[in-house]
Amino acid sequence: MSSAQATPQLQAWRGEFGLEYTGRNCLTPEQVDALWEKSYGTSRTELNRRFLMNIHAGARILEVGCNIGNQILLLRRLGYCSLYGVDVQDYALQIAKSRTRDVNLTQASAFALPYGDRYFDLVFTSGVLIHISPNDLPAALDEIHRCAKSYIWGSEYYASCVTEINYRGHSELLWKMDYAKEYLARFDDLELVLEQRLPYLENQNVDSMFLLQKVARASQSLTSALPGSTG
Repeated sequence: MSSAQATPQLQAWRGEFGLEYTGRNCLTPEQVDALWEKSYGTSRTELNRRFLMNIHAGARILEVGCNIGNQILLLRRLGYCSLYGVDVQDYALQIAKSRTRDVNLTQASAFALPYGDRYFDLVFTSGVLIHISPNDLPAALDEIHRCAKSYIWGSEYYASCVTEINYRGHSELLWKMDYAKEYLARFDDLELVLEQRLPYLENQNVDSMFLLQKVARASQSLTSALPGSTG
């Protein structure tokens, strides 16, 4: 096990703290949409439709940090049929498996995704990157980027600069930052397709949903255009 895979945050999510989180978040798809309506004035389903309008129903999609499968269930309702999920907590995965059919669910972390390069049309997180230490975040972004063929989608807490937040009396378990910007700064083959800032209706916090697309680098395009080149 690498040092990244043994982070204090992963240990917390695999332990009692993570079990308590799972117990608090055993929601139905209807309850998830109602919570988003209350928080932002729009449902998660409506945002999913907007961000995925150009993603075909047969796209192979991976959720990193799927917990009990709430987001996967919402995507299933929109007609997506090739869905995968990974999570670090076995208990959450057992619940997810009991709620879903024909979904490939595996115990793994964002630091070691058990899939090949560019295996998925789209890889996404929802409230997962915020729980990864800024020091370890690049390793997780690298794995997500490696497994994504075309798109990376995220829904995370937003702040213009890295900000640690005390989370239920615990330090070093929650950060917010501009995660779309982090991706774009790290990978020169990504471009921003769409981003929507989501201010909370009842407080001053803001979340961000963003969709990034992999594009050919200029050097790659030039090479493919040369006489005799292949690919």
